[in-house]
Amino acid sequence: MEQDFKILIADETHQDFAQIICDVMESSAKARGTGIAKRSPDYIKEKMREGKAVIAFTSSGIWAGFCYIETWSHGEYVANSGLIVTPDFRKSGVARLIKKKIFNLSRQQYPEAKIFGLTTGLAVMKINSELGYEPVTYSELTQDEAFWAGCKSCVNYEILTSKERKNCMCTAMLYDPKDHFEPEETTNDFREHSKLYERFMKIKQWKLLKPFLKKEINGQTRPKSMLFYFFNLL
Repeated sequence: MEQDFKILIADETHQDFAQIICDVMESSAKARGTGIAKRSPDYIKEKMREGKAVIAFTSSGIWAGFCYIETWSHGEYVANSGLIVTPDFRKSGVARLIKKKIFNLSRQQYPEAKIFGLTTGLAVMKINSELGYEPVTYSELTQDEAFWAGCKSCVNYEILTSKERKNCMCTAMLYDPKDHFEPEETTNDFREHSKLYERFMKIKQWKLLKPFLKKEINGQTRPKSMLFYFFNLL
């Protein structure tokens, strides 16, 4: 039976969920071996009070997911950050509903801003494509140091810095309100090339990881976090 969800703009009445949202974000990042920038419950509560977050519940009132808006470069760029769905409701379609709601909220609040995201997940890339995002180079994203500092909690941060912030495991995607394809165009393109793109992503990730996957020489061990991440790609 398909689950019904209510997708709401979060407010002060939802602040009691801040701690569990942070806990699920952290556990999810650890399970994937990649990082969502860590945020405190107080930070999540602030986003709720500002009306810059979206929260999802089942029709019976069970919390199912969350996402919030961040602004960078004095409002020139917007990121829909911290997308999380509770384990019980993953692959239910609620992530797509949350992404659409937070995207529309971002367009309402910041109509001139470029909306961007970094992700390793093909499912998120597909949803982004449906909204009109396009893959871009890292140079087209905000260069705000505060944004990139959020990547420090990711196990792949060393790769990012070694590439001088020009490349990493994540794919950068951008919606530019002044220059973008129609969602149907980008979605069809993504569907047509999804298998090829998935293979490309694995090759890209292997090439980026290779310098860090050193053989055990003179008693030195391979970085466990890197190995864990790579073998889960195969």
